Amino acid sequence: MEADYKVKLEVFEGPLDLLLYLIKKEEVDIYDIPIERITNQYMEYLSLMQLLNLEVAGEFLVMAATLMYIKSRMLLPEDQQVTDTEQEEGEDPRWELIRQLVEYKKFKEAALQLAQREAEQSRMFPRNIGDDLAGKDNKEVPLGEVSIFDLINAFNTVLKKAQEKEDFREIIEERFTVSDKIEEILYILRDRSDLVFSEVFAKASSRAEVVVTFLALLELIRLKRLRVQQPEPFGEIHVVKAS
Repeated sequence: MEADYKVKLEVFEGPLDLLLYLIKKEEVDIYDIPIERITNQYMEYLSLMQLLNLEVAGEFLVMAATLMYIKSRMLLPEDQQVTDTEQEEGEDPRWELIRQLVEYKKFKEAALQLAQREAEQSRMFPRNIGDDLAGKDNKEVPLGEVSIFDLINAFNTVLKKAQEKEDFREIIEERFTVSDKIEEILYILRDRSDLVFSEVFAKASSRAEVVVTFLALLELIRLKRLRVQQPEPFGEIHVVKAS
């Protein structure tokens, strides 16, 4: 793997985005977060992001420390709880985090409503017939909606399967580069318009190869050579050639 390779995505995703994603994925109540389960999953995603050499902002690490602190507080019996000067006795240690999440969720929903209004306004202007016809069958979900966390979740599934295969075969040192995998992905798509996410990794036989292949996929998305689509939340991701 190219040691100095870093992925930079145009769409900003912060620690609160990741927590909201995990809460939605696990279908839990935002006002009653199972802190141990969510903390463990958050740390797993953080490890995957570091494995992929994604630029992890300091705020992700601050949130990790906050989650670990809340987790440790909740594991202590009530008579051993240490009360902060700013926190009333008996107050749920999760409350400040919940408040941040609820406020952030409101801002995100408001931003989404504004974006929808903007889209509705844009449809009030006349367009070419060809553009309208093309739009009817276009079910593309922009990268901003197919979250980087959705991609990492799909990547984690593929990585675990590769790890299981590795355990039962002789490990032979192999070297892969992002550039090689970019060419390989484009070659697979030479006569096709799209493929399922897992197909991108069909020939990958080791953990290292899966990681480099995923980095190549992210780079192609960043370069707008490929698009990603997801028909339903947490559903199968499809990789599509950009027009």
